[in-house]
Amino acid sequence: MAKTGGTIRVLVVDDSGLIREMIRDILESDPGIVVVGEATNGMEAIAKVASLKPDIVTMDIEMPVMGGLEAIEKIIAKNPVPILVVTALTGVRTAFTAVSKGALDVIEKPDISVENVRNLIKKIRLLSKVDVTSHLMSMRRVSGEGVRRDMAVKRTPAAAGGIVAIAASTGGPQAIHTILMQLPAHFPVPIVITQHIAEGFTQGMVDWLNMGTPLTIHVAVNGDRVQAGHVYINPAENSMKISEQGVIVLGDRDARQIYHPSCNTMLTSVAAAYHKGAIGLIMSGMGDDGVSGIHAIRTAGGTTLAQDAKSSVVYGMNRLAIERGHIQKVVQLADIPAELAYQAGIR
Repeated sequence: MAKTGGTIRVLVVDDSGLIREMIRDILESDPGIVVVGEATNGMEAIAKVASLKPDIVTMDIEMPVMGGLEAIEKIIAKNPVPILVVTALTGVRTAFTAVSKGALDVIEKPDISVENVRNLIKKIRLLSKVDVTSHLMSMRRVSGEGVRRDMAVKRTPAAAGGIVAIAASTGGPQAIHTILMQLPAHFPVPIVITQHIAEGFTQGMVDWLNMGTPLTIHVAVNGDRVQAGHVYINPAENSMKISEQGVIVLGDRDARQIYHPSCNTMLTSVAAAYHKGAIGLIMSGMGDDGVSGIHAIRTAGGTTLAQDAKSSVVYGMNRLAIERGHIQKVVQLADIPAELAYQAGIR
């Protein structure tokens, strides 16, 4: 069941006593959070989840006796609970594999900076509310066998020179993985994605995504021209725009934007460059980033889609876009691949 109120009970799992103490101190600085237990390896974590019944678990990946990946798989199978992977930069690629096994999100091991403290507490508060059983059922439901690989491309305006632009935040990596693994290699337009993610994590996410899709996934590079059948992920360190010539333009982070990398910056540029050929999708995530950008695509004559509430880890930015009338169609996660294919001209 989802957490609905009261004190949030956390189990902290890490083989480093120093890291466990730091996470405990950070979390218990919030009067609404209490650390009810600690574990030094995956085996201990499984036992303590069963006995302590925490609302959420923070999970390291590289540990003795049993690592985090195996522990996550066993916990999700026997006692489903929200799991937040807390990892060092050296283990990012493996950490994203944990998302495939049922973890809800991945963040970098914290330091004592104000920004990192706030981010960890915010993640714990958000993710502790997720009904993991219901969420996983939604994630695992697929539309038949995805998009048929033999379907032809019909020259719609989008297929003739358009683009798919995806905005996502908390809960995004798992949902993006689900979408991309069902799209064919001959997808007729490029796909650009802005996902809120910590600096240093983008390449690990790209490596993980490349293992599960016939499409080619790249970390976006300044000056590259986007191509059909390729996916470009916004680097965490940069704002990203797409020019009218289909060229990636990376810049410094926009200090006026609260969230990074900025979904609004990317979506607004796509609206200006592609007009009716723009297919915008806003997905799971907290806050309002992407809402004004998806509105720009709607105003420019493009197509606007939003992930539905049930399949979203956090029904936030997509909810706002829907409530403000910027979305033409709300789509369940399992149906998004087929919808994107249809809008891009695959029939």
